[in-house]
Amino acid sequence: MKSKQIRKRFTKYFIKKGHKHVPSSSLITDDSSVLFTTAGMQQFKKNFLGEKHELGDRLVSVQKCLRTSDIDEVGDDSHLTFFEMLGNFSFGDYWKKEALDMAVEFLTKKCKLDKDKLWFTYFKGNKDIPEDKESKELLDPQKTFACGDDNFWGPTGNEGPCGPTIEIHYELGKPCSDKCDINCDCGRFVEVWNLVFNQYFKDKQGNFTELKQRGVDTGLGFERLVAILQNKKSVYETDLFNISKDEKDYRIIYDHVRACLFLIAEGIEPSKMDRGYVLRKLIRRIVRMNKTINIDFIQLAKDMIKDYVKIYPELNTNIISIIKKEVELFNEILEGAEKRIVEAPRPITGAVAFNLYSTNGIPLEVIQEVAQEKGIEMKDINNFYKIEKEHQEKSRAGVEKKFGGLSKNAGENAIKLHTTTHLLHKALRDLLGEEVQQMGSDINEQRLRFDFSSDRKLTDEEISLIEDKINDIINKGLDIVKEEIELQKALDSGALSFFKEKYPDIVNVYSIGDYSKEICAGPHVKNTKEIGLIKIKKQESIGKGIKRIKAVLNT
Repeated sequence: MKSKQIRKRFTKYFIKKGHKHVPSSSLITDDSSVLFTTAGMQQFKKNFLGEKHELGDRLVSVQKCLRTSDIDEVGDDSHLTFFEMLGNFSFGDYWKKEALDMAVEFLTKKCKLDKDKLWFTYFKGNKDIPEDKESKELLDPQKTFACGDDNFWGPTGNEGPCGPTIEIHYELGKPCSDKCDINCDCGRFVEVWNLVFNQYFKDKQGNFTELKQRGVDTGLGFERLVAILQNKKSVYETDLFNISKDEKDYRIIYDHVRACLFLIAEGIEPSKMDRGYVLRKLIRRIVRMNKTINIDFIQLAKDMIKDYVKIYPELNTNIISIIKKEVELFNEILEGAEKRIVEAPRPITGAVAFNLYSTNGIPLEVIQEVAQEKGIEMKDINNFYKIEKEHQEKSRAGVEKKFGGLSKNAGENAIKLHTTTHLLHKALRDLLGEEVQQMGSDINEQRLRFDFSSDRKLTDEEISLIEDKINDIINKGLDIVKEEIELQKALDSGALSFFKEKYPDIVNVYSIGDYSKEICAGPHVKNTKEIGLIKIKKQESIGKGIKRIKAVLNT
């Protein structure tokens, strides 16, 4: 069977069993305790806690998932960063026997797998939760193993529904010894399906209570099932990958390219924080590994989009431009990195490494790789993280003190120029697009300095257009209105906010008529006519993707 057929066969089977099909939810979950959707049940957490789902008590889905916890295992026969999870769900409807019967029937009747090769594990209990005797009685004792916490699943995040599981394993080969069992890593068994029985709620303190409504949550590894049904040794040999050469480094690159496509399709872009940082690390890992392999991974990305776009239409060719941009940025960093690392003080300590990172943008992992290649001693490298944390705390403290505002002692001209930065910010976004972000500013009595994200310098004509636009707004005599509101309400209202550090719960929002609205500490003029006119004096590039404008009051 082709992979596309297997997806359809799964959903069709459970629809015939009374389930309603639910589309995959986003990889970006609303659960703030996790970065990504890691399991099919995450979009149904509230339903397991008793809230009715509009489609009923039996659902089936094919869920996009992404996990970085197993990234060191990626490249073996079964582990992936991005994967799809086939799942069926019951909210207070069927229970353990029905879930097990349907799973076995699907594998043996619809997928034609040998029933004698199915093996099972169940939860033997621990100090908090008793043995799952109900599941034990449903299983063939000759094909069953009792296991510990591996057979207790959840919750996703810090709290939520959870419970004991039955894991279904498929036997791929012969035992390696008389002691070979389900936990042996010889490759005899592969875990295929996890049947989770949500009986408990675990709170943030680690306490368990019985759920009022029991629920079934199952996760069948799509790629693993495809490998079994296509009689392949690994998931990478299936029609999902069509890998050109079956070696670990090739596998990792194929895996990471696919993960990047689906992350970018969610609107995530490479950055220094959170989900964007995960994407950046994946792309940079591809670039570094590809030095010795030389795969055309851009063409690989295009081919993968073609393969998946009919199933996931959110994948589009704009994704390629984002990958190319990040690759170019990283290649620029790598170009001078080796020379700077070789010339750095010896040994390379955590402090030296952080200086290379903060001054030249060279990631720690690149410093470590070059040092290893060149035989350069590294010492006290964990100090890197301590210094990085101290640096972040100092930056945060500074931003929380001002949040883009001026000091209380700012003079009249500085206040006028401060309001002008808001007009400049908006004018740049109007001209170049909403992807333009403020990257920093500095204001004194003589001039404003404004840094912004842009891949190119402005033309002389564009500078004139921006200058004319700002002066036109100034001449309209727009009132500047200050509003003190909750942060989330400010963001929901469309107020711009580009500081990466944490804002306070209550913020000041300054609106310049209907033209501009930003979170800012102030102060500002009361009406734009107080500014007079401005003149843009200089434009310069201060780093990859960052430009700087200097402007003065045109008195």
